Amino acid sequence: MEKRRKPKFARYGWWKKKKLSKSWRRPRGHDNKMRAHVAAKGAMVQVGYRRKREERGLHPSGMREVLVFNTNDLAKGVPGEIAVRVASGVGGRKREQVEEEAAALGIKVLNPRY
Repeated sequence: MEKRRKPKFARYGWWKKKKLSKSWRRPRGHDNKMRAHVAAKGAMVQVGYRRKREERGLHPSGMREVLVFNTNDLAKGVPGEIAVRVASGVGGRKREQVEEEAAALGIKVLNPRY
């Protein structure tokens, strides 16, 4: 189902200068080896790396990720197909309730605390 992992696209020369971040910037220099598609210089962002529509947005476990705020939100999908992430603003007491309810329904919690 899942395609090969795509490479981490990093800015060319990020290792040379401290002021350059790793975030992707398209190489535009005339003599730039990455722009010339020299394989050893790293992969460039291209259309062909995109995933199929049904695979896009999935968690690496292959499940659809759902953000929940309370126990009522656990009914947003089929238990075998979703994995839930408890929102960061949810307090300890309610978080514990959500995690217990998810365990009872057989739903995976991606950021468990209890």
